[in-house]
Amino acid sequence: MAESLRLLIIEDSEDDAALVLRHLRQGGYHIDSERVDSAGGLAQALNRKWDIIISDHSMPLFSGKEALKMVRMLDPEVPFIFVSGTMGEDTATEAMRVGAQDYVMKTSLKRLVPAVQRELREVENRSRLKEQVQSDQIILNSIGDAVLSTDISGNVTYLNLAAETMTGWSCKEAAGRPMTEVFRILDATTRAASPNPPQTAVTPNQTVHLRSNSILIRRDGVEIPIEDSVSPLHDRRGRVTGAVTVVRDVTAARAMALQIAHSALHDVLTGLPNRMLLNDRVNQAIALASRHMTKFCVLFLDLDGFKHINDSLGHPIGDKLLQSIAKRLVDCVRTSDTISRQGGDEFVVLLPDVDQPHEAATMARRILEAVAVDHPIGGHNLHVTTSIGLSIYPDDGLNAETLIKNSDIAMYQAKENGRQTYEFFTPAMNARAVERQSIEESLRDALGRRELTLHYQPKVNLKSGEIAGAEALVRWTHPIRGQLSPAQFIPIAEDCGLILPIGRWVLHEACKQARIWVDAGLPLTTMAVNISAREFRDEHFLEGVIAILEETGLDPKYLELELTESVLMKRVEHTESILKSLRARGVRIAIDDFGTGYSSLSYLTKFSIDTIKIDQSFIRKITSAPNEASIVPAVLSMGRSLKMRVIAEGVETQEELSFLLAHECEEAQGYYFSRPVLPHVFARLLEYVNSWRPPIRQRLVESGRG
Repeated sequence: MAESLRLLIIEDSEDDAALVLRHLRQGGYHIDSERVDSAGGLAQALNRKWDIIISDHSMPLFSGKEALKMVRMLDPEVPFIFVSGTMGEDTATEAMRVGAQDYVMKTSLKRLVPAVQRELREVENRSRLKEQVQSDQIILNSIGDAVLSTDISGNVTYLNLAAETMTGWSCKEAAGRPMTEVFRILDATTRAASPNPPQTAVTPNQTVHLRSNSILIRRDGVEIPIEDSVSPLHDRRGRVTGAVTVVRDVTAARAMALQIAHSALHDVLTGLPNRMLLNDRVNQAIALASRHMTKFCVLFLDLDGFKHINDSLGHPIGDKLLQSIAKRLVDCVRTSDTISRQGGDEFVVLLPDVDQPHEAATMARRILEAVAVDHPIGGHNLHVTTSIGLSIYPDDGLNAETLIKNSDIAMYQAKENGRQTYEFFTPAMNARAVERQSIEESLRDALGRRELTLHYQPKVNLKSGEIAGAEALVRWTHPIRGQLSPAQFIPIAEDCGLILPIGRWVLHEACKQARIWVDAGLPLTTMAVNISAREFRDEHFLEGVIAILEETGLDPKYLELELTESVLMKRVEHTESILKSLRARGVRIAIDDFGTGYSSLSYLTKFSIDTIKIDQSFIRKITSAPNEASIVPAVLSMGRSLKMRVIAEGVETQEELSFLLAHECEEAQGYYFSRPVLPHVFARLLEYVNSWRPPIRQRLVESGRG
C-alpha cells in the first residue's frame, strides 16, 4: 500500500516538478502536492503542514536560498531537500549548513527517493525521542511520589514537583546542595538523624529502604511520615554516578491503617465497640472474674418502637436517633464499662465491676429512664423505650457467647412482659427460647410437608342474615404438638421472614377456594385475606397479588385484603400508590383491628379504603365496660359518613349482637355465628343460608354442626 506524502515543490519548471513527482510515485508514495515559484506563493503554501519540501536552487524570480530562509522562519522542523542541475559542491555544503537536510542533482534523481525516506525516518525518530522526553517529564511530575536524584558526591541534581512540595525546596534552589540539607530525615522514635539515603545505596551499589518509622523534616519544620527506596544510578560502563531516591508521604496511609483498625473493632454509625471488641472484653472480664472469684453482668438492650420511627421518618432520622441513644448510654455507665452496638437497634452493656444483681438492676433502671427521655431530632421529639435482659457470670454462662445469648433471651421475656422493663435470665426462659427455635425450624418445612391448612370464618350481614363473605385464617397441624393457633407461630414467621412464602401460599389457596365456590354458584361476596406488614413492604407484593389472581382465575372483585393501621402509615405515598393500583383492578381494601393503632380520620380519607373492621377489644367492652363502648357507635357513624362498610370482629354473645343491631351495624363475624371451619363445612354454610332464614346464630351453628 502506497505511503501518503504531503509534498511542497518550489520549482519554476513544471516539467522538472513532474519529473520529481514521477520518481517519488515510483518509489511507492501517494502524493498530495503543491508547486510554487515565488515568495508570495511560498508564504501562502506554508499555512499548510508539509511532510517534506523539495526546492530548486536557482530560479529566475526566486532563489532556493531565500526559500530555505522563509521555511526555517515558519517551520524549523520540516525536512528541506534541494534538487538542482547547477548546484556546486560548495554551494550545497553551505545550504546544508544553514538548514537544508540534503541535495540531489537533477542528473541523479535516483538518489531522491532514498534521501526522502531517510529524512522522513529522521523526522519520525526526532518526534519519538521528543515524545519520550516529554512523557518522562510528565510522568515524573504527575506521580504522587517524590523523586530526587543526586550525583556521586550526594549533591542534589533533580527534584520532581512532588519532591518540591514535600521538601519545600524548588529544583532550582536545591540543585548542587547536599542531600542532607534538602532531605532531612529523623527516626520518629529516637529523633536521631537517619543515615544519608543516597550514600547508603551508592556504597554497597544496591537498592536500600528507610526504616518504617522515618519522618521527613520539611523546610518549614513540618514533620511528614515517609517511606522510601534509594537506588544507585549507573553510566553506560556500569559505573555508579549517583543515586535516585523515591519518597512516599504515608500520612494518609497510616491514618487509614489506624482507621481500618478502629473500624474493625467499632460500629461505624455510633463509634461504639462492635461484636468483636465486645467479645474480647467479655473474655477479659471472665479471666479476671475467674481469677478473683467475682461476678459481672451483661445487659442486652433492644429498643421498643424504633422500627416504626425508622420506617415512617426515614433511615437518616433513625440513624441520628441511634446516635442519640448511644450517647445516652455512654453517659449512664462508668469508664470501665463497655457499651457495644450489635447491629440494628440492639446494644449490649458489659458491667465488669458489678458483683451483685441489685447493682445491675440499678444500672438497668438508669438506662430505662435515660432512653425514655424524648430525643429532639430533625424537628421531632422522638420517644422510644427499651427492654433489657440481664445475665450474670458465672451463674448464667461461662463464656461470652452463652452470656450474651442468655441476656438476649431475658430481653425477649422483658418485651413479652410489657416492654420498657428488665428481666434477669432464668433457666425457664431458655426452655421457652429452645421451644421457639424448635417451632421456627419445624415451620420452615411446614409448607413442604403440607401441614398448613386454611379455615374460613363467615362474615354475616346482620340485616338479611346472609353470609356476606369469608375470612381465610391459616392453621398449622404440627407433627408433634398438634394443632397450633396463628398466635403461636405467625409472630415467629414474621421475625424469621417465613411470613413471605406462607403469606403467598395463604393468598393463593384462598383465591383458589373462592374461585371454586363462585364456579359452584355459591353466594360468596368477598374472600378476605390478612396481609402482614412484611408482606406489604415486599417490593414484589403488588405483582405477586396480580399474578395469583391470574393464576387462579378469580375475579378481583371477590378479593379483600385486610391491612392494619400501622402498615398503612409507613411510607405513606408508596402505600397509597399500591392501594390505588389494587382498587383500580377491583380488589377491595379493609382496615383490620381498627382503633388499636393510629385511629386517625385523616388517613381514612387519604387512603383508598373500602371497609373498616372494629377490633374485638372494643366489642368486648360492650358487656365488660359499657362506659367505654362508645367508640363502636362512633366508628359505625363515621363509616356511614365515609360510605365505608363497617364490620364488627369477635362477636361472641347475644348482648354484643343486640348492641350492634341497635346501632345499625351492617356486618359482623365471631364465634357467636361460627368458628373458622374447613372449606367443605363453609360450603355447606353457604348452601344452607342461601335456602333458609332461621335466626342468625342458630342458622350458622346448626349448619356448621351438620
